[in-house]
Amino acid sequence: MAKTNDKVSWRVKGEYFETCSCDYLCPCPTSNLSARPTKGSCTFAFVHRIDDGKYGDVSLNGVLFAVIGRTPEAMDKGNWSVGIVTDERAKPEQRDAVVAIASGQAGGPMSALGPLISKFLGVESKPIKFQMSGMSRSATVGDMVNQAIEGVPGGNQSEPMYLDNTGHPVSSKLALARATRSHIHAFGLNWDDETGRNNGHFATFDWHA
Repeated sequence: MAKTNDKVSWRVKGEYFETCSCDYLCPCPTSNLSARPTKGSCTFAFVHRIDDGKYGDVSLNGVLFAVIGRTPEAMDKGNWSVGIVTDERAKPEQRDAVVAIASGQAGGPMSALGPLISKFLGVESKPIKFQMSGMSRSATVGDMVNQAIEGVPGGNQSEPMYLDNTGHPVSSKLALARATRSHIHAFGLNWDDETGRNNGHFATFDWHA
């Protein structure tokens, strides 16, 4: 992973969504990561689009990245395996910055996951596409991830239901969604589902350190 300078100040804002192999509704955020995943283990992919960001003097506007991983049991027990995929359009200094942020080396919300990760699976660079419309999100990460979600409407049918005050590293407030497709073949992790029964979330994020 990229070496970082602890004194570098940074901030990134943007959009994220995820799918995971848990049935909807995933028990992990509602249990502060202490519940057993519905299938025993959990395979997940977080895709992020930075709309406004800077790492020191490096602009990160428009850069995308993904965090892909697996937890073999309840998340708070650790033993996570995690890999990072950076946008192949990013410049080398942007990739280094994104890896530092996404891995938690540069501080910020993702650093809280550090003690839970026992195996870092590496860094890849792939073309990443992120699309959103209303409560729909979809993304491809090269040939590693192809996923999409639909938000679950709340009382106001034009807005999703939310979980708030969660311990999720991306955002404390998550919109609820179902995965309409989830194909993950990355870093030796494999998961395929198109049943519409699996879990998803989406949110804006605002990280800094």
